[in-house]
Amino acid sequence: MSGTPPGAEPAAPGGDDGPPAPSGPGPGSTAPSGSGSTAPSGPGLGATAPSGSGSGATAPSGSGLGATAPSSPGPGPGSGDAPAASPAAPVAPAAPADDRRRLRMPYVSLSGAWGALVLACLSFTPSLLPRGGILQGVVSGILAAIGYGLGVVTAWIWRAFADRGPRPVTGRSRRTFLVVAVVLFGVSYGLGQYGQHRIRGLLGVTEYHLFPWILSPLVALLLFALVLAAARGIRWVYRRVAAWLRRWIGARAARAVGGILVAVAGVLLFSGLLVDGVVAAANQAFSLRDGETDEGVRQPTSALRSGGPGSYVAWDSLGRNGRTFAAGGPTAAEITAFTGRAAREPVRAYAGLDTADETESRAARAVADLRRAGGFERRNLLVVTTTGSGWVDPAAVDGFEYLTGGDAASVALQYSYLPSWMSYLVDQSKAREAGRELFDAVYESWSRLPADARPRLYVAGESLGSFGGETAFSGEYDLRNRTAGTLFAGPPHFNTLFRRFSDHREPGSPEIEPVYRGGRTVRFATDASAGIPPPDTPWEGSRVLYLLHASDPIVWWGPHLIYDEPDWIGEAPGDDVLESMVWVPFVTFWQVTADLPFATDVPDGHGHTYRAEYVDGWNAVLRPADVTAEDLTRLREIMARR
Repeated sequence: MSGTPPGAEPAAPGGDDGPPAPSGPGPGSTAPSGSGSTAPSGPGLGATAPSGSGSGATAPSGSGLGATAPSSPGPGPGSGDAPAASPAAPVAPAAPADDRRRLRMPYVSLSGAWGALVLACLSFTPSLLPRGGILQGVVSGILAAIGYGLGVVTAWIWRAFADRGPRPVTGRSRRTFLVVAVVLFGVSYGLGQYGQHRIRGLLGVTEYHLFPWILSPLVALLLFALVLAAARGIRWVYRRVAAWLRRWIGARAARAVGGILVAVAGVLLFSGLLVDGVVAAANQAFSLRDGETDEGVRQPTSALRSGGPGSYVAWDSLGRNGRTFAAGGPTAAEITAFTGRAAREPVRAYAGLDTADETESRAARAVADLRRAGGFERRNLLVVTTTGSGWVDPAAVDGFEYLTGGDAASVALQYSYLPSWMSYLVDQSKAREAGRELFDAVYESWSRLPADARPRLYVAGESLGSFGGETAFSGEYDLRNRTAGTLFAGPPHFNTLFRRFSDHREPGSPEIEPVYRGGRTVRFATDASAGIPPPDTPWEGSRVLYLLHASDPIVWWGPHLIYDEPDWIGEAPGDDVLESMVWVPFVTFWQVTADLPFATDVPDGHGHTYRAEYVDGWNAVLRPADVTAEDLTRLREIMARR
C-alpha cells in the first residue's frame, strides 16, 4: 500500500502546506526495519507510516479536504513488532487501470480552507470608495490566499504545542465546511452589495455594472489558485535546495540555509527583475506619451509663458503636462470678467524632463525663465511641486490667479514620466528632490530682491506634490517664516510634516481634521467651504492649510494598516465614509490598496478630487479683501466647468 493517500500530496507538519518536515527520524520514531517498520511523520512526533507492505502500518493523513487515509489494517502484528525479514509477505495486487489513470484532486488543507473562507468573506466589508466586481474579485482572491496561509500556520503551531501529528479529515468535517462556506459566502456577498450601494449614495456615484459582480467569485477563485500554486512552487524549490545542501551539511542546517537562500533569491528576483523591469518598461512607455500634446493645447504666443516667444525653455522640452500648464489658465479678459476690474495676464514658467538632465539644472532653467517673464515683479509668486508626470491640477493654479486678479506668477517642473499613482510608489525620492531644488532656487532669487520689492511667496502641491513641497521646510516655523502661505491638498500618509502635525494634534481633535497647536499656523479642512477648525481662534501671519477628504485613500493608505488600527477608523467617520467601516488585520490594507488607482474616479469633493475646494482653500490662505461669498460661489462654478 502506498504511503500517500490517494488524492493527497505528501503531508508536511500541519498538513501539506505547513513548514517542511525534518528529513531524519525525530523523537519517538524508529528507523525502518523491514516491512513493519515505522518512519518519521511530521515534526518527529512518533506518527507511523507504512514501509513496504508490512501489516498493521498506518498511513499519514494531513488535515486536508482532498486527502483520505486507509483504515483497514492488514493481517499480522502491528508496526514495529514484525520480524526483520518476511519472505512470505503477500504482494499487493496491481491497481486497476482506471485507478491509475484517475486524476488526483489537488490537496487543500481544511484549516487553510477555513482561513481562506473567513478572510474572503471579510473582503466584502466596505472601505473608502466604491469597488467594481472585478476589483472585488481580486481583493477576495488575495485575501483568501493570505487566509489559507494563516490557517495552515495556525494549525501547525497548535499541533506543535499539543505534541501530536495531523488527524484525518472525516467526511462530516468536509460536508460541514462546504455548507458553512456556501451560506457564509452568500450572506457576505449580499451584505457587500448593500454596502457598495450605500457608498455610491454617499459619494454621488451612479455608475454600476452587474455582470462584473457576477464574475467576481470566479476571479477570486482563479487568483487564489494562482497564488497557492506559486506558493507551492516556491516550497518545491526550497525542498530541492535543502535536499541538495544535505549532501554537504546536516539536515537542520540544510533547511535553514536553504530557506535563507530561497528567500534572498525571491527578494532579489522580485525587486531586481520584476519591479525594476516593470518600472523601466512603464517609464519607457510613458516617455513616449510625454512627447504628445493634448488636444486643444497650442504653443503660447505670449512672452509671459514658457515655450512662448523669447522663452529660455523650448516648447518641445516641456513635456505633455508642461505644455498643458504653460498654455492653460485664465486669460486677462476672463479674470476681468470675474473681478470686474482690469486684470493682468498671469506668468507661468515650467521646465520639463527634456529641458535639462539634472533636477538642479531644470530648476535653475525654470527660475531663469520666470525672471525673464517678469515673475518676480508680480505681487504674488506661487511655487508648485507637480505630481508624477509633471501634472498640475488646473484648479490649484487657476484659483490662485483668479483670486489675485491676475497679478500672479507660478513656476513648476517635471521630475518623472510615470503617472501619479506609480510615482507615488516608486518615485518618492525624485519628488523630494524636485520640491527642495525648485523652492531653493526660487527663494535664492527672491531673497536677493529689496524687501519692499519682493512678491508674496506661496507654496502649493497636491498628492505627491505636497510631499515634495514639504521637503523644502523643516517644520511649522520654517513654513511661517519663509512663505506668505501654503496650500497642500490630498497629502499622502508618509508626508513628514503632515504626519508630525497630525500625530501631535490636540487631544479630542479627530485625525481626519486635527487641530495642531491651537491652529496658530497650520490647519486642516475636509470641506473648507463649511469652515476651517478651530473656528473661533485667531489665525494670524502666514497660513498653512491642508485639504483632505475622509474618503481619500491616498491620504490614509500605508503598510501600517496591515497590523495597526488607525485612529480615523476608530473615531467618528467623515461625512463620506460609512460608519460600518471597521479595521481588520490584512483586510483593510488590501481594501484601501485597491481604492488607490480609482481615487480620482469619483465626483468632486470626495476621494482624491479637490477641484472646487481650491477656491475656498486659496481664499483662506490669500485673504483677499474684496472677495464676497457670492464671488466664491461663482468661482466654484467656473472651476467646475474648466
